Amino acid sequence: MVTPDTMRAALLLGRGGPEMLEVRDDVPLPVVSPEDALIEVSACGVNNTDINTRVGWYSRSVTAATTGDGFNESRADDATWGRGGLAFPRIQGADICGKVVAVGSGVEDSTLIGRRVLVDPWLRDRDDPTNRELAGYLGSEHDGGFAQYAAIPARNVHPIDSDLPDDELATFACSWSTAEHMLQRVGLTSGQSIAVPGASGGVGSALVQLAKRRGARVVAIAGTAKLDQIRVLEPAATIARELDDVVGATVEANGGPFDVVADIVGGADFVGWLEALRRGGRYVTSGAIAGPVVELDLRTLYLNDLELYGATVFQPQVFADLVGYIERGEVTPMLAATFPLAQIGEAQEAFGRKEHIGNLVITMGN
Repeated sequence: MVTPDTMRAALLLGRGGPEMLEVRDDVPLPVVSPEDALIEVSACGVNNTDINTRVGWYSRSVTAATTGDGFNESRADDATWGRGGLAFPRIQGADICGKVVAVGSGVEDSTLIGRRVLVDPWLRDRDDPTNRELAGYLGSEHDGGFAQYAAIPARNVHPIDSDLPDDELATFACSWSTAEHMLQRVGLTSGQSIAVPGASGGVGSALVQLAKRRGARVVAIAGTAKLDQIRVLEPAATIARELDDVVGATVEANGGPFDVVADIVGGADFVGWLEALRRGGRYVTSGAIAGPVVELDLRTLYLNDLELYGATVFQPQVFADLVGYIERGEVTPMLAATFPLAQIGEAQEAFGRKEHIGNLVITMGN
């Protein structure tokens, strides 16, 4: 296939609001290294990391909840997920679905060419792939998928055999692999119970499905306006987050304390969710959209023998497992809306309002 010299892409020009995104048609095609695959991108999902990186929320100087606007207090030297700086311009986008159109000279598997693929967004060191300290993220340390083409290490490229359309496949990479990682970290098994605050978002709705797939009892917490759509996923119970005692109502609905709380919300309810765990229970988090700075009574932690887990950089098997679930039809994507690349700013603003259920996706059409 003959590829053009330039492409359409959304460039992030600096930290700030959506005005820092510029869609251009004269961006040079990415250079394909010997170990890369060149992907013609058809769709790419929007995720929290895109927004958090753009606004500088990861900086230790920021203590507020996530928003779509830039944080003036954010420092340039620690504004990414890995607490480092970011080179501009940068093409964001970690949730790529597309077709491989070329491979580098060092890629032995030439059968990748022409295959429809999903991309594992964690870029690991070739010689030490299990070392989390050496990991980078697609769209942060490496240009991503908000573009017509992306050059990706071939070891991160996973052929996918599915009847799902590309925009639905683009809902999986970030949010679903995050959710799967969370559940693998805490070892959730059949018959155990789990509370999922923030169940209406991309990660939260994935947690509900993936926990049910394991045979766990799931209690989902979300805004009242979204509960009917969450009930379609058939959790054991749904709880409105607006209740005065949302944690107490969740424990009551479960018939007692939980084995696991999988939380992406954080904020003021953090202490309550620890109290909602049985003795020896596990709390896992991969986000803090309601605020990253929380109070912790250490007596709650040690007297109840609790286990706390963070979940960010996962091992390659997590993504491989997820691809298997998709191909076997064991999970259902929740596509809330699609936007053309030209409307990426509007898409990220919509994402920040949190009025949707599931995932928003950028398509490469006009």
